[in-house]
Amino acid sequence: MDPRPPQPGAAAPVRRFRPGPGPGELRALLGVLAAALALLAFFALAEAVLEGETRAFDRAVLLALRARADPSDPAGPRWLEEAARDVTALGSTAILGFATLAVAGYLALARRRAAARLVLVAVAGGALLSSLLKLGFERPRPDLVPHAAAVYTASFPSGHAMLSAVTWLTLGALLMRIEPRRRVKAYVLAMAVLTTLLVGASRIYLGVHWPTDVLAGWSLGAAWALLCWLVALRLQRRGRVEPDGPA
Repeated sequence: MDPRPPQPGAAAPVRRFRPGPGPGELRALLGVLAAALALLAFFALAEAVLEGETRAFDRAVLLALRARADPSDPAGPRWLEEAARDVTALGSTAILGFATLAVAGYLALARRRAAARLVLVAVAGGALLSSLLKLGFERPRPDLVPHAAAVYTASFPSGHAMLSAVTWLTLGALLMRIEPRRRVKAYVLAMAVLTTLLVGASRIYLGVHWPTDVLAGWSLGAAWALLCWLVALRLQRRGRVEPDGPA
């Protein structure tokens, strides 16, 4: 481009128009697509469970994770069972509630009160949705093997799997938005996803959930987290959520 200013009477330079969505719009479209796919997966699983089409799969997976000689004993060494109990606690109401309040407190102290409220609403809304679905489906807990952890609610969907996805993915998204380096962003996302997967897998290993309960919890939790992320983007563009500060 010629750096000299245009001479009087000369035609103004024509700016090139770049067709297609910008980076922000493209991320939003991908988020909507991912949320839609996750919701479709949940509805497909829910329909299959109600029709009784998942019984053979659920039984086969649960029995594969038990000792052949004694179905009451989870497969593997004793320390693995203890580790599974520790991992499953990462999806408990106490741990997730503490983590959510800790992050919301940090955001409030950092003068990002709208973002703090958004985190609280996202996690609390996911917990309420999980409880309502459990009451609606009323699927009994697995009776095929003894439970290796205490349970008090219905089985479908897995609350640990769903709320782990909601909480850890939401908190991971917050960290990703204030970190400029792509490697660190990828690491944060990988840790959030890994924690969510480990919590869900531990529920199956301990015999307190059918595998399809966990798959449904993962699907719906991921969809909820994505929808909350999209809402956060929209509110931020309208100035109702504080913009990200410099890292």
